[in-house]
Amino acid sequence: MAELEEEVDVLVQRVVKDINNAFKRNPHIDEIGVIPCPEARYNRSPIVLVENKLGVESWCVKFLLPYVHNKLLLYRQRKHWLDREALVDITCTLLLLNPDFTTAWNVRKELVQCGVLHPEKDLYLGMLALTKFPKSPETWIHRRWVLQQMLHQFFAVGESRKQQQQQQQQNGEAAQADGERSHQLSDHLARTLHQEMKVCSDAACRYPSNYNAWSHRIWVLQHMAKGNVKVFHDELSSMRLWVSMHVSDHSGFHYRQFLLNELITALSHAAAPAITAVTCPSQFCSGPVPGTAGPHSLSHAHANGELSGADAAAEDERQHSCTTVLQLFHQEMELCSDLIQSFPGHETLWSHRRHVFYLWHQWRREQQPHGSSNGGSRPIHHNDSDPGRPEVGDGSRAGRTESVNGQNHTGEPMDVDGASSSDPHDSKRLKRGAPLPSATLPSEHGFVGGVLRGCCDPEQRRFALAYKKWLDTVIAQQP
Repeated sequence: MAELEEEVDVLVQRVVKDINNAFKRNPHIDEIGVIPCPEARYNRSPIVLVENKLGVESWCVKFLLPYVHNKLLLYRQRKHWLDREALVDITCTLLLLNPDFTTAWNVRKELVQCGVLHPEKDLYLGMLALTKFPKSPETWIHRRWVLQQMLHQFFAVGESRKQQQQQQQQNGEAAQADGERSHQLSDHLARTLHQEMKVCSDAACRYPSNYNAWSHRIWVLQHMAKGNVKVFHDELSSMRLWVSMHVSDHSGFHYRQFLLNELITALSHAAAPAITAVTCPSQFCSGPVPGTAGPHSLSHAHANGELSGADAAAEDERQHSCTTVLQLFHQEMELCSDLIQSFPGHETLWSHRRHVFYLWHQWRREQQPHGSSNGGSRPIHHNDSDPGRPEVGDGSRAGRTESVNGQNHTGEPMDVDGASSSDPHDSKRLKRGAPLPSATLPSEHGFVGGVLRGCCDPEQRRFALAYKKWLDTVIAQQP
């Protein structure tokens, strides 16, 4: 019996070494897996490396996993000594087979803090573990810890360099070298963010409704791209195709709702009226903001050159932000309409539409001042031909025809108002050929009515009626 245990130990030690050698031979391994093989048929290593894929024959897992598990527990109990290199190899093997073993991740945390392991090594190991176990909660938790360490290092380096610049006067060459190092750190952070987005996307594709992956993705954006509107907007655009291919994945749509909320919040802050007399465009507000000039007087002052350059720029920026918000809502409602009609009977799509419309309803109420009237401003126009899906005339779709749900919609071109003017602020103001669309309670009732008239799926009918009931009991009751 003792001889058999010794043979197993020798075998397992060889397998652990083979795994370590595989990573040395090919540092670009991007996927792991277990090869079904009930017993050893050949006198060869059970570790198979083909291109960038690493496989472990299943017959050796029942020997390998208990061995590395017991080794690590004995080390934690201080009954068995392991050097740092052995700890790295054993924890790597263990986590590739069982990534939810918290003790192994804790050991690697200590190794990272001691400087034995580079944080990127653990990000790479976690990425490999997620190819086999895409929902592993402990792996996602450890990734967030590693990213926090990297962020702390990044900000610590930035603070150190800032203090050095304040303490001593540097020549031009030193300042240029410092700027290059800061640029390199920023590029490294951007590459890490891009890599995390890819890891999350791959895990979400491997496991449906992968809540852990989507929650991690939200955390990454909140901590590594906070306030970066471009990153959030790019994410929203890139996710359009993904949700169209996974119409039942509520976690993916929840992530899209998070992106939309963040963008609306950031753009609304940019469009908030300041002390100067600035209001939103008449398409968004039912009247002027109390204590400010009305839109007509503001436009008149702008045309007569009465506004200062800073005020005119602020007005243009706020109007652009309001227009962008309206475009985001229209595009999201349009996406919901397309998916609901193309893939009937999916509750996730109706839930997402409910969230988007409620967000739009709340945003529009916030833009309207309390107790104000129309004040001579123009009302919001809707497409009478299709109340649920009005046409859009923004610049991104100008001059081209799109087919949406079998209907052709032609975008209206936008004319530059005062293109020949020498004022740079006037050149930024756009005059739309048609008012930008928005969703209202009647337009939503029209959309639901159209779905019910052409509905053949009982589930689709049930979800449509539930949405109509929500509109009547929640939205219609609000002032």
